[in-house]
Amino acid sequence: MQHSSPMKFMMQVLFWLLIVSFVLFYPMLISFYVFLPLLIGLMGYLFIEGIEQGKWSYILLSLIYFINLEVNLSLPFFLILVAVLIVYMLFYGTLSHLKKCKICRPLLTVFLIDVIYLGILLAYDFVFGTSSIVLDTILLYSLVVDLLIVVVI
Repeated sequence: MQHSSPMKFMMQVLFWLLIVSFVLFYPMLISFYVFLPLLIGLMGYLFIEGIEQGKWSYILLSLIYFINLEVNLSLPFFLILVAVLIVYMLFYGTLSHLKKCKICRPLLTVFLIDVIYLGILLAYDFVFGTSSIVLDTILLYSLVVDLLIVVVI
């Protein structure tokens, strides 16, 4: 009985160490390996759930991931956060009517975050005459993997 408490504490420390290392190093890996999914929708959903449940750790991890991803991929700063907040303010309240379908709300939220982020990014590129991202099958792959991860989790 005495050994379960230190073991549980070590497992929690290991779990948080893995989560923090993922948030810090995964965006760097994306810049090297372009076939890794961006996971913008998943982290956006985690951010929204952190707001809804009042979990500051979710919010902080999501924000660090967003900033790290934008810096490593040279994306416009805070554009992911703007897209997530638009989804939260405009659509997430109406998605709460889908309480009986447990998977519908996360799936629709992730899909909306990805689509709105892509739309805002394309508008940003058009307005400022830049080319932040190239539209190809990798973005579609990233969206599909994002949705599959939400289904599994």
